[in-house]
Amino acid sequence: MQIHIKGIEDERLIRPLTNITNLFFEESSLSFTAREEDRFTVDFTIKTDDVISAEAVLTSLEESRQWTSFIEQEALPENELHKQIKEAVSKAYLQVLQEEEGIIQKWGILTGIRPTKLLHKKMREGGGIEEMHKFLQDQYFISPEKIQLMQKIVDTQLKAVPDLYSLGKEVSIYIGIPFCPTKCAYCTFPAYAINGRQGSVDSFLGGLHYEMKAMGKWLKENGIRITTVYFGGGTPTSITAEEMDMLYEEMYESFPDVKNIREITVEAGRPDTITPEKLEVLTKWNIDRISINPQSYIPQTLKAIGRHHTVEETIEKFKLAREMEMKNINMDLIIGLPGEGTKEFQYTLDETEKLMPESLTVHTLSFKRASEMTRNKQKYQVAGRTEAEEMMKMAENWTASHGYTPYYLYRQKNILGNLENVGYSMPGQESIYNIMIMEEMQTIIGIGCGAASKFIHPETGKITQFANPKDPKSYNDSFEKYTADKIRLLEETFSITNTLI
Repeated sequence: MQIHIKGIEDERLIRPLTNITNLFFEESSLSFTAREEDRFTVDFTIKTDDVISAEAVLTSLEESRQWTSFIEQEALPENELHKQIKEAVSKAYLQVLQEEEGIIQKWGILTGIRPTKLLHKKMREGGGIEEMHKFLQDQYFISPEKIQLMQKIVDTQLKAVPDLYSLGKEVSIYIGIPFCPTKCAYCTFPAYAINGRQGSVDSFLGGLHYEMKAMGKWLKENGIRITTVYFGGGTPTSITAEEMDMLYEEMYESFPDVKNIREITVEAGRPDTITPEKLEVLTKWNIDRISINPQSYIPQTLKAIGRHHTVEETIEKFKLAREMEMKNINMDLIIGLPGEGTKEFQYTLDETEKLMPESLTVHTLSFKRASEMTRNKQKYQVAGRTEAEEMMKMAENWTASHGYTPYYLYRQKNILGNLENVGYSMPGQESIYNIMIMEEMQTIIGIGCGAASKFIHPETGKITQFANPKDPKSYNDSFEKYTADKIRLLEETFSITNTLI
């Protein structure tokens, strides 16, 4: 979809306008210069007097039709002028596209990952619920339906973590293990097929142990507590039981006060990696929160997306984990997988009912740029917008009727139907780590291959991002340097509070 933008020349506006265009069309291209391939022109008129106003006139070059939208809002201080112009232009643009396409975007102009952060910010500032909801509706054009979902999630988070707003002086830790049995078609995580890679695994684990020792030493010396630890990847249970055992032993030896960490999770997502020996290791180290992810209970779907486990294996490994004292099991489902519609999704929900995990994360398929599914879209037939929305509503109704409550939410680019990913849980079984990573209330230290760190200043909230290399070889060659870099960032982040701890 190619669109000619007229009336503005600020290059900084191309990105937000492109993000909004992508809510309606695939592979859009916006330009300030007219092109023969343009399907629409959008002519903006912006005024910045006592009020900020933006008018958008969208003209269809194929059908000679026009749609017009006008937005006006009170002017704020000069240093916020660009932000105000961006919001006014985005809202006017969204409205003309909605009229032209006949589609209402329930998330309004929001294209970011973490919408609930907006509501947390308003709650920390104080004010009534109605006032906050009106702000979200007026400022971002979020629908009442989505605002209610946000409120329900925020309420659940504050019940699960009452001190959520005061955990900035603690950290959580993400440990990335970049190996899986096979690579799924929709995946862009750092995940490498583990077969034949034992040399890479051995070298990687050596670097991982080094990072854990160094980070643990720094945290102990500076009196910084750990809130949660999350072993992700990849699939952390791809390595052997012996390697897992040594890894958790390292955690207990290196990290401060492990017995009082609120939550330790191991992402055992691929059922074909779970064995009695590995579950025994988890039990030995008092880890009882894991994920076992079916994604779907349709055998043909699993084959199409590159997951080599069977439906029967998912059920068998879930029951085995239950027998071996795993008391908090999460399962992931994906809406809109190739060849699946409401009938197939209902079958998956019916099968989930037979197991009743403590938490259920319902993802909406996202076409990630580097995934096999995105590179070969013609091979994968997926549900349309209306059917995807219907499947999300089915998930909402099913979870509510079975005692689950939504407790975290995030969105992605190119997500099917411009929907969202929602985590549901039984009361008291929420993943604290998922809440911390989504609401960005504290520093998350990423350890291991492909692990991303976010250093969040406990006073100012300023975020500094840092990522380890995604491939094992680069990681193995440089883990000492990356560890030193992260410790330097930790020292900068906690410099104000170190004298108080």
